[in-house]
Amino acid sequence: MSGPYLTRERRARELETLDEVDVLVIGGGVTGCGVALDAASRRLSVALVEKDDLAHGTSRWSSKLVHGGLRYLASGDVGLALDSARERDVLLRRTAPHLVRPLPMLVPLGDDLSRTDGLLFDAGHRTADVLRLMAGTPRAALPRPRRLGVTETVRLLPAVKRDGLRGALLNWDGQLEDDARLVVALARTAASYGARILTRVTATGPTTMRDELTGQTLSIRARHVVNATGAWADRLAPETRLRPSKGVHVVLASSTLGNPTASLTVPVPGERNRYVFAQPHPDGIVHVGLTDDPVLGPLPEVPRANEDEIRFLLDTLSTGLQRPLSRSDVIGSFAGVRPLLAGVEGRTADLSRRHAVVQGEDGMWTVLGGKLTTYRRMAQDVVDRISENPCRTRDLPLVGATGPVPHDVPVRLVRRYGSEARDVAALGDPTEPVAPGVPVLKVELEWGLRAEGALTAEDLLERRTRLSLVDAWQEAARPAAEAVMAPATA
Repeated sequence: MSGPYLTRERRARELETLDEVDVLVIGGGVTGCGVALDAASRRLSVALVEKDDLAHGTSRWSSKLVHGGLRYLASGDVGLALDSARERDVLLRRTAPHLVRPLPMLVPLGDDLSRTDGLLFDAGHRTADVLRLMAGTPRAALPRPRRLGVTETVRLLPAVKRDGLRGALLNWDGQLEDDARLVVALARTAASYGARILTRVTATGPTTMRDELTGQTLSIRARHVVNATGAWADRLAPETRLRPSKGVHVVLASSTLGNPTASLTVPVPGERNRYVFAQPHPDGIVHVGLTDDPVLGPLPEVPRANEDEIRFLLDTLSTGLQRPLSRSDVIGSFAGVRPLLAGVEGRTADLSRRHAVVQGEDGMWTVLGGKLTTYRRMAQDVVDRISENPCRTRDLPLVGATGPVPHDVPVRLVRRYGSEARDVAALGDPTEPVAPGVPVLKVELEWGLRAEGALTAEDLLERRTRLSLVDAWQEAARPAAEAVMAPATA
């Protein structure tokens, strides 16, 4: 096997010798990198091309959840919910335990939630717990749901509205340390099995490419081509039918909500089965989401949150808080486009999150729909169609998931890099931040350059460290990111 380190030099070397492969994957998001790993681990030769950077599109703008499909139970799709529970177990206990951890999720029982709705939530939690059992996830990994009293609710959610509070319903799900980090880990693991991971390479057709760094064009012979470009799949496969939706999140300082240690769920007034949540993150921030609105017109390359969407999230969450939020509380925002399968008329929130694998008249395979939690199953369904070798990814750990976890390095590095944390720490002073008041460490920038395929300062800021989630962090850290990249781009 080749090593798991992605570098500028490796990219140039592999592009120069690129000629013929068993599988060409177009798209460097979670699905494309999942396909590359599945195929490479079945001993197929693989090249993955991505016109921008790893996790450049939808995959970095998720809710950072690996969930068991509770919302799919509410819509009656028990099969999809069970698939989600099974794939959550794979990530949580087998392939990426260093990146996924249990998250307590609370639904406060207050005046805005009727007793009938409370009973429905309780029934949903208990059904989800049955699916957890069917997926083989032990209670040590995800504890049983239960009802909390007022005192414990306030302890976990200090900012929750007290008036009429009767307690809360507690459920557990999986939380990702970082969705982009999962994608990078998939790509590096695929590279360790020999896959060529080629970012800044545009597929101008199913087998013609352009190196965006040099402008050089090249052709590749591929026995199979997989279109894994998500919401943009119809650019290569015009026959596909997608109905993309836009999901927006805002970022708050944890202190704004009293430093919660559980996720808060608040129902959207006047709507059924639609909620806004506030999910705490160890970096001292809270992600608040989620909008779910159809995208009309051409898809933007990088979606942005508009003021109406930000106001909707703040106003909805405020209905469950002691004090209302204001626009000045927002320290960042992000938006993504989901590649939903086209369905009947209605809200995009009602469309299925199932996926489909279709083959065009030109022989190219396109994978459509789906969601981050079930990326592995999506990849398996694609590669099953082109290989008779058995799938191995259900028990194949990603880089950082195995080996002794160091205890003499900052907890942040262990949280984000697992067993590779000591290698990251060895690149410099492991306690030095990229800038005062910013949680990211300088050694993380070095690691992004030396091991994770970063080619620009934006790659470091946007996808290797997620500094861009907070506007002030990105501005403060930009000089350090540019300094790290300067020798490589000189």
